[in-house]
Amino acid sequence: MKLIVTIVVALVIVMSFFDFRGTAASMAESSAETARLIEKEMAASKHIDSIVLGAGCFWGAEKRYAAIPGVVDAISGYAGGRGVRPVYQEIIQYSNKHNPENHAEVVKVIFNTEQVSLETILKNYFEGHDPTQLNRQGNDVGTQYRSIVLTNSDEQTATAQRVMAEYQSLLSAAGYGKVTTQVRHLPEFYPAEEYHQDYLVKNPFGYCPDHSTGVKFDGSNAQIELVDNSALRDGKQIVVVEAEHCPYCEKLKQDVLNDYQGNIPLTYRQATQLNDLDIKSPTWATPTILFLDDGEEVFSKLGYLSKEAFYQSVDQFNNS
Repeated sequence: MKLIVTIVVALVIVMSFFDFRGTAASMAESSAETARLIEKEMAASKHIDSIVLGAGCFWGAEKRYAAIPGVVDAISGYAGGRGVRPVYQEIIQYSNKHNPENHAEVVKVIFNTEQVSLETILKNYFEGHDPTQLNRQGNDVGTQYRSIVLTNSDEQTATAQRVMAEYQSLLSAAGYGKVTTQVRHLPEFYPAEEYHQDYLVKNPFGYCPDHSTGVKFDGSNAQIELVDNSALRDGKQIVVVEAEHCPYCEKLKQDVLNDYQGNIPLTYRQATQLNDLDIKSPTWATPTILFLDDGEEVFSKLGYLSKEAFYQSVDQFNNS
């Protein structure tokens, strides 16, 4: 018997060596099965439900959903595809870029139904990206970035379609086009590789792509309020472009900007509040730090900066 076990183990090791991709897919399927069993056990006793949401790159989306009160967990993964191995190196292949059967980057949102409603989560989802973009979010292009809602029941499907129709009305009133979000029953969810989980926590230097339309369900976006930027057109100014949900923005404030002691005025703005300024850099990524002289951009820095890098940029600006 020991000899048989030894042979089997050896065969498994050899097969793993010669078929890494197949092994990766098997590991993903095994992880998916484990996640299903855990969730099933939790749901039986704690009013737990889940929904799978695709809104472009899953890194920022995972962080956004995890911050919703009542969300138990948010897990990055792959779903919605067929005939493509559910591993990162497969879905990003150029041959799958326009493949409608490719898996989408998604987040499985596990939530306590007594603390947060599915409708609240879906409203957060639609407000957090641009569902009118087909198979893309900004510079992220391909079917893996499609807008998709994957449900586990007919009731969830009905709720998703109702919330989507409501958002379509709001988007149309704001001048946006047709929502491209797919609403389908979830065939299978595959957790992403470990290095993708909690990515923004593990990678403190970076930026958050902000592709949200700014259209809100509560109507607070009815008119974009133009701010008075006249002071920003006077001499040298530093403007930090931030977003409503941006972990890197908050980290930059906490580590660097809250203790700013430079002699150049520093101001915070959102991308929609840069009226009357001559900005050359794209502002879809936050934080973006703009260095202005009389309202005209001299240069900019994209993403989180260490305190040393930030003050080096300030010195460069002072001496320009």
